Amino acid sequence: MDARIIALATDDAHRFSKPTRASVRLIAGIGIEGDVHAGVMVKHRARVKQDPDALNLRQVHLIHAELLDEMREQGFSVGPGDLGENVTTQGIDLLGLSSGTRLRLGAEAVVEVTGLRNPCRLINENIAKGAMAATLDRAPDGSLVRKAGVMAIVVSGGEVRAGDPISIESRPETFVAMEPV
Repeated sequence: MDARIIALATDDAHRFSKPTRASVRLIAGIGIEGDVHAGVMVKHRARVKQDPDALNLRQVHLIHAELLDEMREQGFSVGPGDLGENVTTQGIDLLGLSSGTRLRLGAEAVVEVTGLRNPCRLINENIAKGAMAATLDRAPDGSLVRKAGVMAIVVSGGEVRAGDPISIESRPETFVAMEPV
């Protein structure tokens, strides 16, 4: 299956879920036009409290539709945008990418993966009790696996539409395991 964008979502206010859109405009170094998390400096409320001068490594949140499918199979009612993501993907192993991988979204836009989204308690509060646990797993060695998607910065801007293809533009020479950002 070719990798593609299933849905796009953005919101101009800090709300957990984001309404879906037919298209969004990515702006290099900023994020998604009109989204509350767009900006050079960190916008995530908890991270602003920690360090308001930190660079924004969370300009775009990508999540794989396969996770939403998994969650629905477990009885949770979730769809694109419900977990606060901007880009819902299909057919690409987001969690298996190296930090620093660049993805082309559609014809023009390129994002660089910066790390993992760390799921928070708001998933339980906004989706249903136990939903956060559905976004976590354990690796064979017992380490925690965060499945709630990846974060990225915008390298090259452009218009992106639901249905657009996703391709790997480049990978770092050496694999760098993603950490939460």
